[in-house]
Amino acid sequence: MVHSTWGDWFVTKEVEATEPDGASVWYLGCNAFIVRSETTTIYIDPYFDDGQPPWVVRMIPVPMDPADATMCDAVLVTHEHIDHFHPPSYSPLTEDLGADLYVPSSAFDEPDYDGSVRTPEEQRHVIEAGDEFEVGDFTVHVCGANDPDAVEPVSYVIEHESGTFFHGGDSKPAPEFADVGEEFDIDLGVLAFGTVGHIYFPDEDRAERTQWYMDENQVVEAANDLRLTRLAPSHYDMWRGVGADPKGLHEHVASHEHPHVLEPIKIGDRLDFDRSGIVRSRHVR
Repeated sequence: MVHSTWGDWFVTKEVEATEPDGASVWYLGCNAFIVRSETTTIYIDPYFDDGQPPWVVRMIPVPMDPADATMCDAVLVTHEHIDHFHPPSYSPLTEDLGADLYVPSSAFDEPDYDGSVRTPEEQRHVIEAGDEFEVGDFTVHVCGANDPDAVEPVSYVIEHESGTFFHGGDSKPAPEFADVGEEFDIDLGVLAFGTVGHIYFPDEDRAERTQWYMDENQVVEAANDLRLTRLAPSHYDMWRGVGADPKGLHEHVASHEHPHVLEPIKIGDRLDFDRSGIVRSRHVR
């Protein structure tokens, strides 16, 4: 059961009450984002569950209940892990709002989630690197990724007339990123960042050394391959034991060509495709 610790104000009075001048993206924590233009809304890797304590312990609030959303045209999934492909988190968007679900085949064939996909067949779309499709006024390009822990990971380039957004999923530096950076002029990119830490395995009563996401140097490598103008680190906030401080990346990016700007976002923050800086909440303007 999904339960929002923020009530419904964030999705109803912040995200959906905003009229973007171009395209904007809101950070939902973990690796989840809402991408919106004036006419179109896309969710990427929505995850509003508690984790699986004590194995993985969620360290941030659940910002919304997807049942409170009234706008969603598509849900994009990067890979099969439960914090990216989680039917209770996306099914209100697909079942109730009729959004299309775009997922690599492995997420349907080998999901981490033990239960029904909960989306009508006609709304399910199997995607792979090289695919391209339209969602409202966005053009979505499916690109390759390098996540050794996933079966068939992908990344996304989302184009809008106001700018271009890249979501890397949980990828580490990937050979494909240089080609993506050559083909697209990416204004804003999201890359998964975290420390090497320890995750507890209760069945075996032990903690295991774990690196699920990129460290500082890998983030810089990926950002330069992609030629990112702006970088927003993600996933650093989610799990106990592998968290990181995105502000610490300032020293790592300072002597590199890319990114030009580091955007150290927190859960609930909004960024615009075409301009730097975190956009203030409607409630403090």
